[in-house]
Amino acid sequence: MKVLVLGSGGREHALAKKLAKSDMCSRVYVCPGNVGTLMEDKCENVNIDNIDEFVEFAKKENIDLTVVGPEKYLTLGVVDAFRENGLKIFGPTKNAALLEGSKAYAKDFMKKYDVKTAAYEVFEDYNEAKDYLENIKYPVVIKADGLAQGKGVVICNSKMEAEDTLYSFMIDDIFKGSGQRVVIEEYLQGVEASIICITDGKTIKPFISAKDHKRLNDGDEGPNTGGMGVIAPNRYVTDDVFENFKKDIMAKTLDGIKEENLDYKGFIYFGIMITENGPYLLEYNVRFGDPEAQAILPLMKSDLANVILDTLEGKLHETDIEWIDGASCNVVLASNGYPSNPVLGDEILGLNDIEGADLFVSGIKLYDEKFYTNGGRVLSLTSVGETLDEAREKVYREIEKIKFNGMQYRRDI
Repeated sequence: MKVLVLGSGGREHALAKKLAKSDMCSRVYVCPGNVGTLMEDKCENVNIDNIDEFVEFAKKENIDLTVVGPEKYLTLGVVDAFRENGLKIFGPTKNAALLEGSKAYAKDFMKKYDVKTAAYEVFEDYNEAKDYLENIKYPVVIKADGLAQGKGVVICNSKMEAEDTLYSFMIDDIFKGSGQRVVIEEYLQGVEASIICITDGKTIKPFISAKDHKRLNDGDEGPNTGGMGVIAPNRYVTDDVFENFKKDIMAKTLDGIKEENLDYKGFIYFGIMITENGPYLLEYNVRFGDPEAQAILPLMKSDLANVILDTLEGKLHETDIEWIDGASCNVVLASNGYPSNPVLGDEILGLNDIEGADLFVSGIKLYDEKFYTNGGRVLSLTSVGETLDEAREKVYREIEKIKFNGMQYRRDI
């Protein structure tokens, strides 16, 4: 089977690596891919990056299965385009991808189908939104409605901070249209968890839980990032929390997908907050998380290609997904100046010395057989152990082998 993976980040490297391990897969093409996918067995990069070219490539190469990494392609309708051309692709259609593409749509969906979530209001008029800030309790969460590269959610601790956020979203238009409509949401106190599931639109099955670490520095200090590391499973997702998640959030989401006739065959990410009153849903993503994929997929014993094919054929209810009995720890190494002003072009030393961890590339350039930083998040390492402590010890031991100027990483993942 020839497989195509769409995307260029660490998540796509993790997906391609996992799919390449399947006996079912003879070749894994990655569009456009990165330095990491370039070096994986059975993988080949293809330097194209738009939907029309993806379709043409898949037809020309007789691709048997396409797996979509980033939300951008899903919200633009890549699944619809492939299906119109008779091509097999894994992911939700453009209509179903609105669960991530529009925060307002997602919150209205949650409310309609009684998915447990925070109270909220939606605004399209700046003055009305500003007036609403007068009589609410702080802190409050303000979300840009559209895609904002993970930067469209701000926790505001005061009215002044909330007003500044509204102005930057709606008037300064820093997200080029994505913040013209906003969701103002009740702030929930607790611990966050990521639970990625897989669904064929009739059945939904959860993967192992994970805990992302969004802040740049130890102790959850510093600016928000795309994610600085992940552990799996999440120790805060107890049996009770997991059962409540399945009952109050996961099952009701599936009810909504069925009722709305959403054509959804793909991964669905639930970002939840575990509070003293149980888990609440913060957001949906319509794809695997990054860097959650880099922590979860190394724990999967099952053949991912087989699980995806069963899902596309509507046979997920017959499929058992098996996991390694252990834990993983993923740590992201970021460039100097990340996240506000990442420095590119610093040489990276030690990559060829990694032995006790999986290496996933996010932003690296290969030139004249040397590696250089080429993005904010440069790479991540994942180790697996019988316990989380063992996994952590292994991954931090490997990190010591890597050197580049201004390298940033958390020591408390």
